[in-house]
Amino acid sequence: MSERHACRLVGLSRDSYRHAPVASAQTAALKTKIVEIAHTRRRFGYRRVHDLLRPDFPGVNHKRVYRLYTEANLTVRKRKKVRRPPAERTPLNIATQVNEVWRMDFVSDSLANGRRLKCLTVADDFSREAVDIAVDYGISGQYVIRLLDQAARFRGYPAAVRTDNGPEFTSRAFIAWAQSHGIRHILIEPGRPMQNGYIESFNGRFRDECLNEHWFQTLHQARKEIAAWRLDYNEVRPHGSIGRMPPARFAEQHCRHAGNAAQQITPANNEIQ
Repeated sequence: MSERHACRLVGLSRDSYRHAPVASAQTAALKTKIVEIAHTRRRFGYRRVHDLLRPDFPGVNHKRVYRLYTEANLTVRKRKKVRRPPAERTPLNIATQVNEVWRMDFVSDSLANGRRLKCLTVADDFSREAVDIAVDYGISGQYVIRLLDQAARFRGYPAAVRTDNGPEFTSRAFIAWAQSHGIRHILIEPGRPMQNGYIESFNGRFRDECLNEHWFQTLHQARKEIAAWRLDYNEVRPHGSIGRMPPARFAEQHCRHAGNAAQQITPANNEIQ
């Protein structure tokens, strides 16, 4: 049949049929940026990609990002969950301020020559900041103490630390260090890693986004790449549980609001006195 008749039957204008839609320059730039972010951060879904696009594309909503994300076939494959026997879960106490609880654990990796690496991860329960990630061939209890003292110079000491029952955390040196600084040491039950679930989640991201993406040749390279990932995690990468913003910005806003609240309360107390 004729073009006029066919367009009338399907309800399509002849102008739309003859002139296929052409993507605007902004849409092309947006799609290029989405592909670039997705290839750099392979475990990011479209919502995290959208969070990173906001500074450069403030007027773009998540629906448009999702459409372009799926058109480029960038969907991240979901991992199969391992079925475990049901067990009673111990709820985690939620921290309410920065430096209230630091969580710690170890992650293992290896160099290209097969030599083992040990990474100590330290994170803040409230702000989700990566306080420190130490990398070395071996990390003892004394080593852990030196690293925590170094981190405390810039952040202050935490009120409590949560760890597993590893020998580095149950050594006399570590226990004496915690007691000398008035730090409460929270030990999880043996064989119950989810009682320290926050650090387990952090370690999963650390493996996926850093360790699995690099093939370290030397210890110096490993430290350099891991330090760069930690900086990106704190300053750039949005976190879903803290308002989809980077942990460092969330901690800064919380400290600013806490300071303003303290300034408002102090004059009132002085008037009462």
